[in-house]
Amino acid sequence: MGIKRWKLRVSGIVQGVYFRASAEKSATEIGVTGYTRNLPDGDVEIVAEGSEGQLQQLKDWCHQGPPASRVDAVEVIEESATGEFSGFVIRR
Repeated sequence: MGIKRWKLRVSGIVQGVYFRASAEKSATEIGVTGYTRNLPDGDVEIVAEGSEGQLQQLKDWCHQGPPASRVDAVEVIEESATGEFSGFVIRR
């Protein structure tokens, strides 16, 4: 099993509810690398690299999110892994 890269777009009530901070904590615990950031349209983007199992765990977490959020959809686009990340961070 190689390293995979997923770009997740999470929509719903996901900004102003600690979604990015919670995603950073969960991603770090799961062991994936990458980043999360707010998008201008109100969605949150997560770019993560890890095993398929780790990425699936992160996607499962995204469907729930932190308590104050309401997730309507999680879209996944699989990309080629680059290995460019050394940890998981919040981008502004």
